[in-house]
Amino acid sequence: MTKPYRRGVGIVLVNTRGRVFVAQRIDTKQAAWQMPQGGVDTGETPRAAALRELLEEIGTDNARIIGVTRNWLRYDLPADLQTKMWGGKYRGQEQKWFLMRFTGADSDIDIATKHPEFSTWKWLPFTHLPRVIVGFKRDIYRQVVATFKDRVAALAKPSP
Repeated sequence: MTKPYRRGVGIVLVNTRGRVFVAQRIDTKQAAWQMPQGGVDTGETPRAAALRELLEEIGTDNARIIGVTRNWLRYDLPADLQTKMWGGKYRGQEQKWFLMRFTGADSDIDIATKHPEFSTWKWLPFTHLPRVIVGFKRDIYRQVVATFKDRVAALAKPSP
């Protein structure tokens, strides 16, 4: 029997310069940058999950949702991780991705949360994301970039 996908969300958090938030995972020695993401709890909407995950992972919810992927995007975990992640119940994740405008200051970001997932963070040009992500998530990041790149570019431009 094929394992199901875990339902989750991802967040493209964009600052006023049009750069996106990425953070280095705390649980690996390799370069494993990612955007905030996490599971959807039972009875929770993807929108509520995205706002909750943002606060849980980076210590702030100073953001405004300005877009969401139409479809659920999927990635498969490598075989060796399928047995270790999420109790071995899932083959990977299917995620709704939310484009958010960061409305706070860098000083509002605090990755030393109750259950830290990241060791460091930075702002990165959006189109660089597929180059810094772990290999098995690369395709989903390419899809996210393709979906939101025009809107992210527009966010970097000064308002008239």
